[in-house]
Amino acid sequence: MSSRTDLPPSAAPLTFRGPARAGAPPAIEVREVHRDEVAPQRVLEIERYDTADLRLAAAGITLAVLRGDAPASWELRTPGDGGPLRVPVDVDAPRGRLPVPDGISDLVRGAARGRPLRPVGRVRTIRVVHRLLDASGARLATVVHDRVTLSTLGRSTEVKAWTEVTIDAPAALRGALADRATAAGLRPAAPCGEAELARLLRPAPCGSRPKRKTAGGALVAYLAEQNGRLAAADLRVRRGEPDGVHRLRVAARRMRSALRGYRRLLDRAQTDPLVAGLRALSRELGPARDAEVQRERVLRELAELPDELRLGAASAVATRYFARIESEAAAAALAVLDGPEYAQLRERLDRLVADPPLRGRAGRSAKKELPRHVAEQERRFAARVAHALDAELSPERRAAALHAARKAGKRLRYVAEVARPAVGRPAKRHARAVERIQQAIGEHQDTVVARATLRSLGALAHVENENGFVFGVLHGRAEARAAAVEAQLPGLWTAASRSELLRWLR
Repeated sequence: MSSRTDLPPSAAPLTFRGPARAGAPPAIEVREVHRDEVAPQRVLEIERYDTADLRLAAAGITLAVLRGDAPASWELRTPGDGGPLRVPVDVDAPRGRLPVPDGISDLVRGAARGRPLRPVGRVRTIRVVHRLLDASGARLATVVHDRVTLSTLGRSTEVKAWTEVTIDAPAALRGALADRATAAGLRPAAPCGEAELARLLRPAPCGSRPKRKTAGGALVAYLAEQNGRLAAADLRVRRGEPDGVHRLRVAARRMRSALRGYRRLLDRAQTDPLVAGLRALSRELGPARDAEVQRERVLRELAELPDELRLGAASAVATRYFARIESEAAAAALAVLDGPEYAQLRERLDRLVADPPLRGRAGRSAKKELPRHVAEQERRFAARVAHALDAELSPERRAAALHAARKAGKRLRYVAEVARPAVGRPAKRHARAVERIQQAIGEHQDTVVARATLRSLGALAHVENENGFVFGVLHGRAEARAAAVEAQLPGLWTAASRSELLRWLR
C-alpha cells in the first residue's frame, strides 16, 4: 500500500512527518490556490501475519492483509525478482485472525515450519486527499494528509502514531507549500509506516558471529549465505519454478561440502548429522533435477537433428515420457519439503548459523588456515582424477571413476569458495581451472545418464508403435561425446594442476 497512488506523475513528491495531532498545512493561504477540494476520508490498513517467533520475517518474507479502497486481499512478498502474489480475502471471513489461503500457506510452509500464522503488527492510516485548484478550477497540486497508527501485536505490544503529509506540486508552488507544512509543525522525512513496522518485527540476532577475518568467521559467513540461498530456493520449488530444485540442491551441496571440508574447525558431533541430512535431501531431490536436465537435453538435441533423421513422432514420445516422469518427481520433491525431516534439518541449519559449534583452531587467521583445508580437497580430487585417467580401466569402471572425480571436484570448488574472500585472486584463478575440468567430467556423466534415458525412450517408442530410430541416433551421439570428453581430460587436468595455480595452497 503506498501513499503515492493519489498523486499525478511529477518530480519526486515532498514528504513531511510530524506529531499525530498535526493537521494538513493551510494551503489555501498560498496566493495561487483559490480552492481546497477535500476528498472523503478513507481508512487504509496493512496487517502483517507471521509466526510468533517471526520466522517469515527472518526469511525475508512479508505476508499481509491489505484493506482500503479495493476489496481486501492477501499480499505475499518473497525474496527474488518476482512481484507480489495477491489473493482476495474471503468476503464471508470474519474480521480478526483470518485463515491463510491454502495457496499462500503452501508457499511459506518451508519458512513457517508448522508454526501457526497470526497477526503480528498493523499499520492503520486515516487518509484525506486535498486537491488544490486555481481560479479556473484546474488542479495545481495534491496534498495527501495521513494520520498513521502503528502497533505490534503478540507477546509485546508497541503503539506509535504520527502524521505524514505528501505534497506533489510544480516547482513554482513547492517552496510555498513546504513552508506551510513546516509552519504546521512538520519536518521533511521519508514515508515510514511499512518500513517502521518491518523494523519492529525484525527478529533480533541470536548469539554473536566470529570475526570475518578468522577461519571460523569466514566459514560461518559462507554457511549463512548458503542457508539463505537454500531458503530462497525452497520458495522457488514451491512456486514450481524450473530451476528451483537445482538451486536448492546446489545450496545444500555447498553447505555439505563446507561442513565436511572444514570439519576440523567444527564440533563434528553437531555437524555430522547435518551433513547426513543435507546428503539425504540432495539424493531425494535428485530424480526431479535429473528429469529436468534430461528433458531439456533430449528435446534440444531432437530439434537440432536434420529433418531426414527425425523419423516418426519422437518429440511427442519424449514429451509424454518426461511429462509423467517430471510430474511424479515434482510431487515427490514437494513431499520431501513438507516432511518432518526437512523441517528439522532447516531448524538445525538455522541454529548452526546462529550459534556455530566452532573449535579452537577456528580462531586462527582465515588467510593462513583455510588454504590448508583446501589443499586436502585438492589432493583428494587429484587422486580421483588420476584413477579415472588410468588407461587400463574398462568403460564401466571409467564412468564410475569419473563420476567419483566429479563429486570430488565439486567439493573442492565449494571448499575453495569459503577461502576466496580471504585469499583473493589466487583462489579465484584456481577455482576457474577446477571448474573447467569438473564441467567436462559433468558432461561425461550427463551422457551416461542420457544413454540410459534414450534406451528407455527407444523401448517406449517400440511399445507405442512409433519409430525409435532417432533415439538410437542420439544414443550414438552421446557415446561419441563421452569419448571426446575422455580425450580432452588429460589436457584439462594438466592445465588445472599447474604449479602456479596451486602455489597458494602450499
